[in-house]
Amino acid sequence: MDFDLAPPIGVGPLRIGMPRQSADTALDSLRDPSAISESDKPGQHVFRPSGLMISIQCTRERLEAVELGRPSTQTDRVTFQGLDIFATPARELVRRMAEHTPIDADPDAPASFTAPDLLLGFWRPFAADDEPEEEQGYFFSSVLLARPGYYDTPAEAAQRLPQGS
Repeated sequence: MDFDLAPPIGVGPLRIGMPRQSADTALDSLRDPSAISESDKPGQHVFRPSGLMISIQCTRERLEAVELGRPSTQTDRVTFQGLDIFATPARELVRRMAEHTPIDADPDAPASFTAPDLLLGFWRPFAADDEPEEEQGYFFSSVLLARPGYYDTPAEAAQRLPQGS
């Protein structure tokens, strides 16, 4: 199955801002009924037979973020504008994303990146850009799609508040 990231809207049936109950139902719909993982936690995350992990984060009873973890097989693909997020080497993915939008290295985890205008975050535990055999560092391990404001600093969040609040 292909999962196309559509920031800031969502991915598949998961829509940023949807009510928690609807998000739980949408997440459950992504399970493969013929191969339900013992690791699944309803309302939190599911693991598909490919190894793809899909996790939801809700705040104030609304879907705030969706995280997808790298599958172990290509049965499921996560894409953004034709780029296969987990099959494209991390360094190449960053380069190609930078052709269309700003993308920043995380100052606390330099192997990870954020595309703030798209509300996408890309994570890997360490960089091994020249070692294709070292999959955990050569490819991204997860991608997070979030609501507007998710990456704001406290000062940026305060600026978003209506005047007089």
